[in-house]
Amino acid sequence: MAEPRPAVLVLEDGTEFHGIQFGASQETTIGEVVFTTGMTGYQETLTDPSFKGQMVVLTYPIAGNYGINQEDVESLELQLQALIVHDLCDQPSNWRSQRSLNKHLKLAGVPGIHGVDTRALARHIRQAGAMMGALSSTRTPQELLDSLRHNPNYAAIDFVKVVSCKEPYLWEESRGKPYRVALLDFGVKFNLLRVLSQAGCEVTVFPCDTPADDVLASKPDGVVLSPGPGNPALLEYGIETARRLIHHVPTLGVCLGHQMIGLALGGSTFKLKFGHRGANHPVMERASGTVRVTSQNHGFALDGTGLERRGAAVSYVSLNDGTVEGLRHQDLPLLSIQFHPEASPGPNDSVGIIRQFVELMGSPGSSASLPAQGASVL
Repeated sequence: MAEPRPAVLVLEDGTEFHGIQFGASQETTIGEVVFTTGMTGYQETLTDPSFKGQMVVLTYPIAGNYGINQEDVESLELQLQALIVHDLCDQPSNWRSQRSLNKHLKLAGVPGIHGVDTRALARHIRQAGAMMGALSSTRTPQELLDSLRHNPNYAAIDFVKVVSCKEPYLWEESRGKPYRVALLDFGVKFNLLRVLSQAGCEVTVFPCDTPADDVLASKPDGVVLSPGPGNPALLEYGIETARRLIHHVPTLGVCLGHQMIGLALGGSTFKLKFGHRGANHPVMERASGTVRVTSQNHGFALDGTGLERRGAAVSYVSLNDGTVEGLRHQDLPLLSIQFHPEASPGPNDSVGIIRQFVELMGSPGSSASLPAQGASVL
């Protein structure tokens, strides 16, 4: 590695965390500072579009020990603003490794800071809440704090339009599969496309602001509203599209897509104090009492109040804080979940949700007609 260069992270409440710069060198990097509790998966974290606009703290103390490879990516580029770690390994040991984490961030233009007391930082975020931060190896803490005062808050920015595809495309490995699925890209990860393909779905991906009529013109058997970054209340274009689609075609909403379905049904969302990010979040299915260990990555949650009057019921709840983790509908062929069926903390606890969605679509090519009024489908 090059000669160590001191760096500092300053939070908007004035708290400072000092360490050593690695990756790309930037005068100032600003983003919301959040933590994730996964013990592995830093490469997936780097490329997850749901981290757009955020500086990510890894609570697991070492990063870079198995390097970087070409396979374990969730999008075509690094998405986060900066990576914050305790112990950086610059000599990876893994047969698939092609470069070090440090070199990978440097080539991608993404800064990092290591040597940080990430345990203290995560505790601070848990107590004070996620907040904006500024990182630099060249500016003083006071200069960084001043820059934060002139920067918009994370919750005020539509990051979905930054990460969404610009034109529709077919996920190639799904070509020729029996079920035609239209996926609205609010920040989709590649693995969601992979598991849909494995379940028999030919997936066409549409930009986030595609009108409902254009989606329906592709004659899908089902629609998926993908995960993505940011504040769902800003996405009126997506909420309106969801409002129309759920009355025409079987629909699955995942994470941000789940929140937009809740908003389309007349619900509301709120910002969590520090979010759910990691691979060890316990979720209970209300109908059966089954507990799943799930992967999650979100800073906002759906308020279930009043949704039952719209025919929706809470199907899953978080066992950590009781927040809404899924919805079912008594009349519409509709599933929505806050957790990620395409990501597994080890056991594939949640992939069955994809099979349930396929069952909702009925026979391939049937256009999956909606149930009669009052019929229960879930």
